[in-house]
Parts: sequence; C-alpha cells; structure tokens
Amino acid sequence: MTSPVLLVVAHGSRDPRHAATVHALTARVRALRPGLRVETGFLDFNAPSVPRVLERLAAQGAGDVVALPLLLTRAFHAKSDIPAVLREARTRLPRLRVRQAEVLGPSPLLNSALERRLHEAGVRPGDRGSTGLVLASAGSTDPEAIAVIAEIARELRHTGWCSVRPAFASASLPRTEDAVRALRAEGVGRVAVAPYVIAPGRLPDRIAAGAAESGADVLAGVLGPSPELARLLLDRYDGARTAAARPASLSA
Repeated sequence: MTSPVLLVVAHGSRDPRHAATVHALTARVRALRPGLRVETGFLDFNAPSVPRVLERLAAQGAGDVVALPLLLTRAFHAKSDIPAVLREARTRLPRLRVRQAEVLGPSPLLNSALERRLHEAGVRPGDRGSTGLVLASAGSTDPEAIAVIAEIARELRHTGWCSVRPAFASASLPRTEDAVRALRAEGVGRVAVAPYVIAPGRLPDRIAAGAAESGADVLAGVLGPSPELARLLLDRYDGARTAAARPASLSA
C-alpha cells in the first residue's frame, strides 16, 4: 500500500531565508526516509501555496495526504487557518483524502534541538548552573500557545539552568530584552537567549535585536533543519497516518 504524501505546511515569509530553511528541513526528512514523498506548501508570501500543491497531487492521482503544520504551538494557524484551507481543498478535490497532523510542540525532540543550538553557540553543560536562559518565541494572542511556552520554560528550569524566563517577539510580553534585564536584576551573571522558532525572519531578527540591545552573552541560532526537528516531523506524520488507519470505533 502506498504511503500517504507528507505535505509540510509552512507559514511563509518575505524573508528568503525562511523558505530556504524550510526546504533544507524537508530535504533532511527525505534523506531520513527515502521513498516517502514529501511536499512543501506555504500559507502566504511563498510559492507553491497549499491549495496549488493539493491540486497538483490530486491531478497526479495521489489518494492520501498528511498535512503537517510546521508550527511549534497550537495557535491561530493550526486551529483556524490551516483547517479552513484543507476543508476548502476537500470540497474541490473530493478524491483527495487529507488529514491534518498535530503541531510539532511541545516535544522532547524540540528541547534537544534547542540544546544543540545553545551548544553550538558556546554553552557547555557545565555552564548551566551559572547561566540564565531566555526562551524566546515568536509570540501569540492565543492563551494556549502562551501557556505551552511558559510550561516549556518551567521544564527547562529543571535541567540545570540557574533561571529560565519565557519571552515573546510579538503579541505577548515580556520582550527578549526585558527578560534578559530581569535575569540581570536577579543577579544572574551570564545570560543566553534561545530562539524557540524554526526559521529566520522578521520575528527572529527582533529576538536577536533584543538580545543585542540588552547585552545577552549568548544568542543561539534558530532551530532550523536540525536532525531532531526532521525526526519530529516524521513522528508527527506517523502519528497521523496511524490514527487515519485506526477503525472509527477505536479512535472515537
């Protein structure tokens, strides 16, 4: 039986680094699972759009698609935007069976990817006891998404950091620079900022600017096409595929 197509649904950005990072990530996914068809569609700014990809798949006779939101939390895009796009596609393309997978976060694999980027930026395991961490996400108006970031920050606090504070580049407070200053006010001598975002763009740039303005000692890179993130995409794909194959009486 042919495996469903994996359609990675990315937000899109005017910043060309965003699409380049998404394509690098999907290339890593293909390398991890040769033979799996992996497509990329964007909600905005970049091509191809999600509807165009689905139209092409339907024209080529594809039957099943797992649409995987390239999102770290369940906020507006996962709850409203993407479901609306997929509903419209199912109406126009009735022979195409499309299932939306879960968002990527939270996950231990994301925490591992975060640790990888911090290590690459110069933070060693022995540094944690004297280092404060700012977990800087894009931000959201969705209380569920904000609560998830706060909970991840609490979990990270128990992995050896002397203090961990969440921060947001938009929609929510505090900003990165305020979180860094708050750690300094607590007496933390060394502060690292970890962007909890997938790809470069306007909001990650805002995080970097806040880190620089407030004098953070370390700025990690975005999660990007890390091995952990590629594995997580396949985990979410497998979860959606398994759920689709389960009899309705068992999945109810």
